[in-house]
Amino acid sequence: MTPPSIDTKSWRGRRVLITGHTGFKGSWLSIWLSALGAEVTGLSDKVQPAPALFAQAELEQLVDHQIADVRDAAAVHAIIERAAPEVVFHLAAQPFVRRSFREPLETYETNVMGTANLLDGVRRAGGVGAVVVVTSDKCYENNEPGRPFVETDPIGGHDPYSNSKGAAELVTDAFRRSYFSQAGTANIASARAGNVIGGGDWGEDRLIPDVMRAAMAGQSVQIRRPEAVRPWQHVLNPLSGYLLLAQSLLESDEHAAGWNFGPAAEDARPVAFVVERLAELLPTTIEWEIDDGDHPHEAHFLSLDSSKARELLGWRPRWDLDAGLAATAAWFEALQSGQPMRRFSQNQIEAYTLPPA
Repeated sequence: MTPPSIDTKSWRGRRVLITGHTGFKGSWLSIWLSALGAEVTGLSDKVQPAPALFAQAELEQLVDHQIADVRDAAAVHAIIERAAPEVVFHLAAQPFVRRSFREPLETYETNVMGTANLLDGVRRAGGVGAVVVVTSDKCYENNEPGRPFVETDPIGGHDPYSNSKGAAELVTDAFRRSYFSQAGTANIASARAGNVIGGGDWGEDRLIPDVMRAAMAGQSVQIRRPEAVRPWQHVLNPLSGYLLLAQSLLESDEHAAGWNFGPAAEDARPVAFVVERLAELLPTTIEWEIDDGDHPHEAHFLSLDSSKARELLGWRPRWDLDAGLAATAAWFEALQSGQPMRRFSQNQIEAYTLPPA
């Protein structure tokens, strides 16, 4: 399988702004872009303490680290003006489904108005060539069709999180058509991926962090819906798609649209499969049991059709689920053995980009 063709020349010396750079995906993207030679500015409202990746890998020393809340339009605009980015990756979000039930206003303010603030800042500043707005595979109206979603499926969402991501897609489309359709303006695209795994993720109510916390504490992990099917993939798979998409946007507006970046169909697996496979890979004993408490609504089946990205961008998920789980287990083992995690993470990125043997 041909690896994604990330062009180093496209990124060396290029000014890039990442919102949400202290989060799981944002931290990995910061490491990757810095390794490519980009000048990275990050905008985020807080830093999670170690062992979260940003703190564990001391990324504050690697990027121009700016603290701001995307709900604060003036602060967002000021950072865009100061950084003068050529490319923007918008990852800042309230990313948790169950928190969205507890904090719906925060979720909408962050995910919808945060996106509007970012795009309005790009509009006001000018000079930006490409913007990739990262939403979620949950942005689709999921009536359990029993098939992978394609980019032309209706946008929606049952819960505040999913609905807010659908709304962020609509905001992105409106800004693209209203302000960025003329020559010389930024080319805007959205990227939809979800259920990413990898080292350095300690987010609440996520499967791999829940498993690792329980294993490190010697406890049984509580699993809400072991039969639920999700499109699992290592974080470097969608990030490679975001980079390829941004490269294409810098060249033309041909691909200024919404894009799915999901795994192969066979990697849409039940939760229980992922837990049991991870238990085989880790030296620590992992036991799990069903959490039969009262939980908010979650879809049973979710999968993405990424044919468009394969055909038009030449993108492929470089690692399948087994490789992604192995890399995830290796990262956590390296953490527990005291290895320098920035270097280890860089090594995993280098391994990901190597051609197959």
